[in-house]
Amino acid sequence: MRILPLKWLRIRILRRNTLLFLLFWLSLWILINTFLFVHKSFFSDRCTDEESQKILARLCYDYTDGAVAGNLCEDICVTRKLVYKHCLYYHKGKKVMQAEWQGSSIILKSKNYALSKSESHAFLDESEIQTLSDTELLVMVAVEVKNVLGLDLPNNTMMPVWNEKRKSLHWKAELTSMWSLFEQEEYLLFNLLQDFSKHVLQVIGTCGQFYAVEFLTAGHSWKQNLFSLEEVVGQCNSGQKRMRALLEIAVSFLDMVHQFENEFSHRLHLCDIKPENFAIRSDLTVVAIDMDMAFFEPKMRNILEQNCTSNQDCNFFDCFSTCDLKTYKCGAERENNNLQVICDKIFRHWFTRSIMGSTNSFPLQAELHKAVQQCARSTNKETPYSELYSLLRASQQQLQTRST
Repeated sequence: MRILPLKWLRIRILRRNTLLFLLFWLSLWILINTFLFVHKSFFSDRCTDEESQKILARLCYDYTDGAVAGNLCEDICVTRKLVYKHCLYYHKGKKVMQAEWQGSSIILKSKNYALSKSESHAFLDESEIQTLSDTELLVMVAVEVKNVLGLDLPNNTMMPVWNEKRKSLHWKAELTSMWSLFEQEEYLLFNLLQDFSKHVLQVIGTCGQFYAVEFLTAGHSWKQNLFSLEEVVGQCNSGQKRMRALLEIAVSFLDMVHQFENEFSHRLHLCDIKPENFAIRSDLTVVAIDMDMAFFEPKMRNILEQNCTSNQDCNFFDCFSTCDLKTYKCGAERENNNLQVICDKIFRHWFTRSIMGSTNSFPLQAELHKAVQQCARSTNKETPYSELYSLLRASQQQLQTRST
């Protein structure tokens, strides 16, 4: 009678050990796979010189093979006048590199590190391209721009006249390269706006899916003053000189806000506002250097108008709307605006009582500090722009008077 309980006890112990053994191997399997996934994700996006050189070598192979074209290809691949310096950013295929060209630093960018990652490599075969009329090409370009930017553009806005180029041996490469660039929203924005706005980067040239823009030093969110003023205006030995520079930069931010909201056919929304996405030219003009998250009104409305169960579902980075709990749809109209976010994420760090101390004092500093705080909490229904602009200009005049 005692043997049976002992037998069952051994069976229970065996089952428990087997279960523990299986749990151990399951945990080990999960741990190994998690490690491999993290390792692959981390190291596949490494920003290294070796990987960058391979990408440029692949680009030059495509150029030598007659697959791509562009005004910078010769200097990158043949004369080597465009010299690679180092990698700045590499994530999910997007590549940003610094290079030297004609004695100046420039930036090479592309959201596709290889032409094969673009839809343009399988765009059309040679015979189909040759039979396309200019009108058909214009329509195709207009449709692509509509898909990427959400805009209807005049036929002659982006597309050059190709009649003479059709006879060129590089016709397919030029069209393939153009299409690979048109797939990139940021390139289209820079290209469209550079003749109308001093607040966007100038496109210097292209090669295949890569485009080059001017090099400017970006801001830094971990620095108290956000931007390295010494690189722009020289050593700011006095508090008043630094404050004058900050006021001028703040005015330029407001000029940019006004232009983006009023001077284009559609309002341009900035949905990723942080110091790293802006730079300052030597004349203290603010420049948007990363516009991957910038959208004109038609596309912004399409992005926001999604299904929702709460307001949290209607947040798209720095752009948000509200959730209608009757229809469970986010409102298509943005509830905040570019100025509110700039006041919150940039101006509040500048116009604080600690920075605006006694050495920088001027009569309007308390009023300016209050206006910035109110602007950071404002909504679309409020219009703090005029008050803030007037205060900044008046503060500049007061500092100028004190220095004379």
